[in-house]
Amino acid sequence: MKFNFFHLMPYPYLPDDFDDVAKYPSPSLTFSNGHFDPAKGVELYHRYLDELEYADQLGYDGVVVNEHHQSAYGMMPSPNIMAAALSRRTSRSRILVLGNALPIRGNPLRVAEEIAMLDHLTNGRLVSGFVRGIGWEHFAHSVSPAESRSRFNEAHDLIKKAWTTEGPFEWIGEHYEYRYVNVWPRPLQSPHPPIAVPGAGSPETMRWVAENRYMYVSVYAPTSVVKTWFDGYRKAAADLGYEPDPENIALAIPVFVGETDASAHREAKQHVEWLFKRGLRQSSPLVFPPGYMSPQALRGLLRSRTGSYGDTSFEDLVEQGLVIVGGPESVRNRIEEFREELGFGQMMVLLAIGDMSPELTRRNTEIFASEVIPHFRKAAAAQPEAPALAQTPVI
Repeated sequence: MKFNFFHLMPYPYLPDDFDDVAKYPSPSLTFSNGHFDPAKGVELYHRYLDELEYADQLGYDGVVVNEHHQSAYGMMPSPNIMAAALSRRTSRSRILVLGNALPIRGNPLRVAEEIAMLDHLTNGRLVSGFVRGIGWEHFAHSVSPAESRSRFNEAHDLIKKAWTTEGPFEWIGEHYEYRYVNVWPRPLQSPHPPIAVPGAGSPETMRWVAENRYMYVSVYAPTSVVKTWFDGYRKAAADLGYEPDPENIALAIPVFVGETDASAHREAKQHVEWLFKRGLRQSSPLVFPPGYMSPQALRGLLRSRTGSYGDTSFEDLVEQGLVIVGGPESVRNRIEEFREELGFGQMMVLLAIGDMSPELTRRNTEIFASEVIPHFRKAAAAQPEAPALAQTPVI
């Protein structure tokens, strides 16, 4: 199993009265940037890059950045900039960009060019994620949520063709028009960097990811809900006549490892609550505006009852599998349980949770690397090799 160090780069310095939901309904879109302190921003960006680079040094399989706009929840409107900064300061880990929000990009050809450049800067360690973006991000960029999926699909098709087709060629589509498509440089990896797509249970996304044989990545949700997503992806793949590799199924989840179960729960509570009750404080219309989801996808969302976690206790967040908290043995066992139930082969572990201090983040990263990852490395090494297939004579 592969373990990737995921970072949201939040802005933790929220007002003292931020728990007043009427005054601050969300940390996104309408939360004034007057609350942002540029001096603290400089400090945070360098701290967060240090934490990602440290994960590379500790042997994590990948380091993960993502894209959010106009939000204290995550300060990465351009994950490609962060990936570029990491490309020269890391050497072992893959760099996963999860991902570029295609529908809100006015120029997807620029995305194709930047990812191709990053593929060279990382010497082929890049994984390119594509996302649709959250509802509020469409509002922020004056893009109709009803056009989100069609813009995403067309931008993806254009980018993929730009990476794999010798140009120049012309592209005339519903949303984008280019007289000349002739990307320089072409990507280093052939035919293009691996592609990963986060999904929140949309049947259309499951089928589309399965059709393209991309990596399917969960977003935060109870284990029972994630199971329906992963099973839906596997069902879509089975309908197409194949079984997806477990490494193409990735669980994204916050993890806190303490010295003991008791100390872990005591230390993690504040930071987990910051993430779910402050960072993820969003109304459904802000996240899923009219037109953003198909009726079928919306019905699935309503059945799963995912969304706001303001009334969910810390204990319930742990119990429902939205976060893993415990001593090293408990965390290892919980991951084993989830892997058995969900069948994933990769994890995107959020170890810098909410408003955690640099010291606590570093300790969490170190304990996970020294006490959790080796357990799964040894288990994989102990598995017997599959017997060699007999040679079939050529006739």
